[in-house]
Amino acid sequence: MPPTGTQAAHSSRLTASVVAGELARLTPRDRLLLDLLDQHFTFTTDHLSHLAFGSVGRARNRLNLLYARDILDRFRHYQRPGSQAWRWTLGPVGAALLAAGRGATMPRPAAVRDTTARLAMSPRLNHLLATNGFFVALTAHARDCAGVRLARWWNETRCREATGNLVRPDGHGVWVTGGRAVPFWLEMDLGTETLGRVADKLTGYAALGPRRAYPVLFWLPTAAREANLHAHLSRTGVPDGVSLATGADDYAAAHGGPAGPVWRVPGDPVRVTLVDLPGSTVTGDGAPWDG
Repeated sequence: MPPTGTQAAHSSRLTASVVAGELARLTPRDRLLLDLLDQHFTFTTDHLSHLAFGSVGRARNRLNLLYARDILDRFRHYQRPGSQAWRWTLGPVGAALLAAGRGATMPRPAAVRDTTARLAMSPRLNHLLATNGFFVALTAHARDCAGVRLARWWNETRCREATGNLVRPDGHGVWVTGGRAVPFWLEMDLGTETLGRVADKLTGYAALGPRRAYPVLFWLPTAAREANLHAHLSRTGVPDGVSLATGADDYAAAHGGPAGPVWRVPGDPVRVTLVDLPGSTVTGDGAPWDG
């Protein structure tokens, strides 16, 4: 739900001097939060704790302070029992800070609030949060492991630009472990589509050509749905030139998350880690991936 009262009143007085004053107070971590929200739109408190703080308590304290200064905004939906975690977005001052960094016109506070309201009511909100949560899990894993990193994380819009709208991946990443890298496309499945429609998405990937022929990762909600998808694919086949692997959220929760040995390639019952999927490339230890 959009903020009201004093929060909105403060936003209505947004000026260049207010933005300049807040710019001087930003920490490097604050800037990271703004960049993440600019690229990926919304995260939960737990997400941001994993990405930038390492402690939920520290995350809450800082996020609440940034909210009070209109740098961040937040919303959540009513639920019983308990309460839903806050979903964080850019606030009017945060959006103005990003615009100033680009030399762009400051957005109207009301327009920023409207964007948050639309996101809060979007039917794709849960899908976006699940997709972001996948990449958050990889980032958190990399932070605790030497020689491991998420070298690239693209949102859906950036993916469409790179693929010429031939496909609509939910995200793209490059996972680096030691001297090997796995670039991948992510297809997030929440169990709301038929398996036939899920499998049909592979047709577009076959048209991408060798430069973008990264493995396609289907992330499904349960191991039962994953098994049903493999049964479907055993009947219909996987298009030529497409490398596919699947993982299940409930199985992965007990086996190290998406970086762990949770991935199945059609026709092979043995699960492997993300870096061991077909399609990994040698980068040299510590070298950047630039494929």
